Amino acid sequence: MAEAADFPGTTPSPARRWLRRTAAMLAGAPLLAGLLQVPAGSAALAATPDVKTAATGAKSAATGARTGLKAAATGSRTVDVSLDTLTPSAPRKGDTITVSGTVTNEGRQPVTAAQVGLRIAPPLGSRTAIDTAAQRKGFQPGTDGTEVGGKYVKKIAKLAPGVPQHFSISVPVSALDLGMDGVYQLGVTLTGQTAAQPYPQVLGIERTFLPWQDGSADTKTKTTYLWPLISTTHLTARTRSDEQQTPVFKNEDLAKEIQPGGRLEQLMTLGQQLDVTWVIDPDLLVSVEAMADEYEVEGPDGTTVPGRYETVAQQWLTELQQTVKGKKVVALPFADPDLASLAHNGKAVSGSLGHLKEATEVGAKAVRDILFVKPTTDFAWPADGAIDPSVVDVATSAGAHRVIARSDSLRETHGLLYTPNAARPIGGGTTAVVADARLSTAFQGDMTRSENSTLAVQEFLSQSLMLTLQDDKQRNIVVAPQRTPTTSQAQAMAKALTALGDERWSEPQDLIAAAKAKPDPSATTQVPSSASYPAALRKQELPRSAFEEIRGTQDELDVFQMVLSVPHRVITPFGRAMDREMSTSWRGRAAAAQGYRKSVQGYLTSLMHQVSLIKKSDAKLSGRSATIPVTVQNNLVQGVDHLRLRLTSTNPTRLKIGDGLYEEQPVKITGGGHTQSVKFTTTANANGRVQVYAQLYTEDNQPYGDAVYFDVNVTEVTPTVMLVIAGGVLLLVLAGFRMYTQRKRAARQQAEAGPDGGPDGDGDATDDPAPDAGPDAGEPEQPSDPTPDTAPESTEPSHTGERVDR
Repeated sequence: MAEAADFPGTTPSPARRWLRRTAAMLAGAPLLAGLLQVPAGSAALAATPDVKTAATGAKSAATGARTGLKAAATGSRTVDVSLDTLTPSAPRKGDTITVSGTVTNEGRQPVTAAQVGLRIAPPLGSRTAIDTAAQRKGFQPGTDGTEVGGKYVKKIAKLAPGVPQHFSISVPVSALDLGMDGVYQLGVTLTGQTAAQPYPQVLGIERTFLPWQDGSADTKTKTTYLWPLISTTHLTARTRSDEQQTPVFKNEDLAKEIQPGGRLEQLMTLGQQLDVTWVIDPDLLVSVEAMADEYEVEGPDGTTVPGRYETVAQQWLTELQQTVKGKKVVALPFADPDLASLAHNGKAVSGSLGHLKEATEVGAKAVRDILFVKPTTDFAWPADGAIDPSVVDVATSAGAHRVIARSDSLRETHGLLYTPNAARPIGGGTTAVVADARLSTAFQGDMTRSENSTLAVQEFLSQSLMLTLQDDKQRNIVVAPQRTPTTSQAQAMAKALTALGDERWSEPQDLIAAAKAKPDPSATTQVPSSASYPAALRKQELPRSAFEEIRGTQDELDVFQMVLSVPHRVITPFGRAMDREMSTSWRGRAAAAQGYRKSVQGYLTSLMHQVSLIKKSDAKLSGRSATIPVTVQNNLVQGVDHLRLRLTSTNPTRLKIGDGLYEEQPVKITGGGHTQSVKFTTTANANGRVQVYAQLYTEDNQPYGDAVYFDVNVTEVTPTVMLVIAGGVLLLVLAGFRMYTQRKRAARQQAEAGPDGGPDGDGDATDDPAPDAGPDAGEPEQPSDPTPDTAPESTEPSHTGERVDR
């Protein structure tokens, strides 16, 4: 570039000759067009060092690539200038600006006769001009302004390679010669020379911006800043089996966030001094409240240990209650559900939208009960403010009428030269509250480096002032930062808002007021199509399979709660766990999200298995009828009811249960940890093995748990029974034979007696059988069916505490 042009005493002739040769080859090239924007003489002098350096740098880079060595920095990037502090961020008349930081020589030769100075360039003309200047690399004379110079420089005799040196420069605002209100580019440069280039030149530069307003603005921008209190999922679906249902946390990460110096503690403390709108995930409040009492933490082997941060949770919650008193609070649906994932992948899965509506209702109640404030629940906040028609439909399906979007999603299409108001009617009674993308993303990235934080604060303030200077109309602007800012990001945000809080060109406004502001008639109201939804955000969404797994968990829960005497003990924890499964916080953490879903479903299944049938060994039936007991076990802490136990025969021709194929008996176990034996009457019709199975059913005829199979071996005709049957048959045969002989003898005697009576002719019938006796008179009684070896038992249900040996 043109570093040498700023210093007298250099010889221009070689440079001009070189420029003429170069211009012949590069005529019409964009680079030359850019160079010609500065005066011809200056451009000639300025072009020489950096163009030569660029060629040398390219050669060095190629050499480094071949040898595997890192190429040394050259030209105006030889020295890295780090701007660590700039105070005040928005100076007033009479202030003194102090700039401090470090300079580090990244070249291979020492820099000598160096000095660090400040350069003020003319005011920028637009928000786009600020973007362009922030992205520019390397020094550009004219564009980067002139050095303040004089006594306002920091002299450095020698700057060795790789050794950083600190600097601090203080300059009165009057020395900067600032004129009209506006945004000025402020450059911090290091000028020096090396053995290879023994003349003064700019070897490093860092740019920032200085918002300048002399006095108060006639028209101020109303600025709404959202202050989010949102975290990731910390509570598991598990609870202890005690009466209090002691909650179980996955780890102690939440405690680290709310303890002094933690991320959430810093957000709360910083927010106390700011005029912001609090946006809170009710799940965070519920989790901290759970931690404020006795709680458990999962260990690596699945066991739990007592938690240790009850006092920390109590203090944080108490302080937050005081902080938000009288402030505007927006309650998100419970666990901050991912609206875009629901719209794109979950809407087609039955029941998914029902979770969103319930999460909205539960969230509002949680905020009221825990913080003692009445929150606003009328706002939906999709991830990164990205919307399309399906996202808007889902966002408003649970009752919200305002969607927080962002201007890089709902883009202006009318070529406006100013930033319109945030509120936009988008149809169907819905208002899109469009957050400014530049201001909303200003503090993303690594703010742990003081340089990054300082530059972000200055750019945020400058964009805010430039927005106000666009015209004389008052604007209503909303800033929606990242959902979970880090501690350093929150500190940078607070610093910027503190500087903005002097109300010179901006005044605070809450989100509800911003949403009610009169829309700009020229602003776009067209919701972008689904095709325009950012591909990078789509990749982070929960897949359809996630919502199908959630539906599977809900189906199991529906069955489980039907049989419980106190169903809310499982409905509440599992309902909130399924809300957490749809959280926006899972974006970019697909494996963790799936692991959480599996843990919830696995725990529910394990609870359902606590009500089960005890496995039964094969039975032996040695009679024509018998009673078979089947035992139901309840290892829950509460009773179960509304269950039916069905015993079914796979071969009713051989073995009937009850009146036929199967028989059902009601099951009710009033206390936890008990069993109940249910008895079924069976009838055997033939010998042999018959498979029988027992299955629990709910009242709506849905199978509950696993069936228990066992064999019944029918051995009705045993040796004893054979003897009984044989004896009976023999008696029947003898009785029949006797009857036959008696009748035959009677017939013979009647024939011999003739028509007049008996053989003596007197009609005496003394030898005949008694006239009143039937043919079976005097015969033995016929046997009935043999008595079964297995005595019949009562079919009434046994006591709930009864335990039956198998």
